[in-house]
Amino acid sequence: VIALAIRLDSRGPIFFFQTRVGRDGEHFDILKFRSMVPDAEARKQTLRKHNEVSGGLFKITDDPRITRVGRLLRRTSLDELPQLINVVKGEMSLVGPRPLVLDEDALVFGLDRSRLHLTPGMTGPWQVLSSTRVPMNEMVAIDYLYVASWTLWTDVKILIRTIGHVFGRSGV
Repeated sequence: VIALAIRLDSRGPIFFFQTRVGRDGEHFDILKFRSMVPDAEARKQTLRKHNEVSGGLFKITDDPRITRVGRLLRRTSLDELPQLINVVKGEMSLVGPRPLVLDEDALVFGLDRSRLHLTPGMTGPWQVLSSTRVPMNEMVAIDYLYVASWTLWTDVKILIRTIGHVFGRSGV
């Protein structure tokens, strides 16, 4: 159903692949349902002046590159569902630090690199504890605290909060 909706909404592939940095700095291709127009990356440079987040992340309210179906997928976090394949392949876990794109990872130094000691997750502390519009240094600090104090119970609580966010339609 999701694949058909994406196909009917805009031209281009159903899935989106992006290289991310995983556990121990290993690169892997994260899989998502495509939620943007096919030339979204090419349009990014012209939209850079509208970026609302500092420190390496790129976020725009009402980003014009997001498709109609993509907006719904993101609001419900259904665009992340194909990452279950990354989990099965061992590249990701259900809960863990957010896997960064290469450009973002290049901005992380010192103790904050300890985030790479854990397998990145489909959801994590940053997604449920803060706004997605926080600067990258704050997101990385949240991940550092998560890594430093990791417990299975913490992961269970994050999963429960994620489910609440998804069904509350706020996305994660």
